[in-house]
Amino acid sequence: MNRLTSTLRATHRGLVPGRRNLSVVQSILHGSPAAKKEGDTEMQQHSRLVARGKYVHGVVTHRVKPDKHAEYQEAAGKFYAGVAKDFNLHVKLTGSWETVVGDQDAYYHILEYENYGGLDKTLALLRESKHHTEEYNAMLPFLNERSMHLAQEFAFLPTLPPRSQGGIFELRSYQLKPGALLEWENAWRAGIEARRKFIEPVGAWFSQIGRLHNVYHLWQYESLEARKEAREQAWQIEGWHRTVSKTSMLAKHMDSYILRALPWSPLR
Repeated sequence: MNRLTSTLRATHRGLVPGRRNLSVVQSILHGSPAAKKEGDTEMQQHSRLVARGKYVHGVVTHRVKPDKHAEYQEAAGKFYAGVAKDFNLHVKLTGSWETVVGDQDAYYHILEYENYGGLDKTLALLRESKHHTEEYNAMLPFLNERSMHLAQEFAFLPTLPPRSQGGIFELRSYQLKPGALLEWENAWRAGIEARRKFIEPVGAWFSQIGRLHNVYHLWQYESLEARKEAREQAWQIEGWHRTVSKTSMLAKHMDSYILRALPWSPLR
């Protein structure tokens, strides 16, 4: 009943548009097992086509109390640096960042797991570790909110290895229309070389668990001025405007955040 209610509400709000999706809702009302699985199956098929498939990435967001940044950073540094150094956990820390421009008091941590089987093992080991549990719990008094989404890399854009170049990072988030992932990936794959001529992407992921139909890009620039110049230069490359136009039509919402890498971040 909860599934049916949420589906009908989503249709009413326009989150599940079109006659095809309406027919799915009608099939659910009439008890069709195939219709109930249709949306999930389509997303899984698209995921297999576009995913690198080797790793699963956890995209963690922490919203910190405004007057507790120093305490949070100290506690978070102990936990995430400690996890990254514990090779028995079989997890890598891609990076940790603080928001400079965008939603204030927000921190992002991206962790790399050895696919879903590895994620299960890592989470079990963390639960069994008194030391890591204590360090994680030490962060909690300084948080207002926390979330974690699981994502996979796009096959054409694997995440860069650790490096220290300084500057700023830009995290771009796109909420796609349901069913648009494959079309979005095709458009980006065709146009990404225009950006690569001036700046190498750090990584790109699409969500699989948590907020679905979400795509993330991460970029690193020397400065905001360097970001402006790189983006302007890309517009001079033939085909880039078509990529931007196409992907914009496939997105419901777009966000851009400027981030600063934290001292323990492998990417900084």
